[in-house]
Amino acid sequence: MTLILNVISAIGAFIVTNIDDIFVLMLLFSQAKAQVKTSEGLKGNQTENKHISPKDIIIGQYLGFTLLVVVSLLGTFGVMLIPEKWVGLLGLIPIYLGIMLFIKGEDEDENAILSSLNSGKYNSVFLSVAFITFANGGDNIGIYVPFFSTLTMNQLAVTVITFFIMVAIWCFIGYRLAAFKHVSETLENYGRWIIPIVFIGLGIYIMVENETFSALLSLINY
Repeated sequence: MTLILNVISAIGAFIVTNIDDIFVLMLLFSQAKAQVKTSEGLKGNQTENKHISPKDIIIGQYLGFTLLVVVSLLGTFGVMLIPEKWVGLLGLIPIYLGIMLFIKGEDEDENAILSSLNSGKYNSVFLSVAFITFANGGDNIGIYVPFFSTLTMNQLAVTVITFFIMVAIWCFIGYRLAAFKHVSETLENYGRWIIPIVFIGLGIYIMVENETFSALLSLINY
């Protein structure tokens, strides 16, 4: 895999696993902007909600995403102990996730996100954002572990670096689009169909890349 192809595949993997994060980021940034407007009109008054700043959102996003990557890497290194042809069975995870998304869809509850942010569970806003990011990224781990397992160490390093660059881009996009509610609705509508297809395709690719289908056929014929 060339460097360019490596970067492109990393960008693709990031996008399909973080489309829903755009909605969350837009919601958080819009909340931050709303608080700024409110504070300008009500100087000196305190609100029940925590004060949210863009800096807290960005730090929290990076912290939460870093935890997702670390957990995925630990899972990947554990998988390396398994014979390569059976590593491809991990491709069943994104296939399963894709099928479940087709069946159930993925509904981001705006009130649930904001209540998590203002729950008081964490003293710092960025920790609350990190928790939301990590909790919202459970499917990321299911995709990243099998995806990472197909890469060499150099390719893995390039992928992780690309991911962290994409987090910054994602935060920027979320911030800029925070004022446009219809954008998040459009992303949700298209994502409802595109993401499951990509997940299933990625799962099949992982199984083919590791020659798992051939191993299963040989096992059946045996």
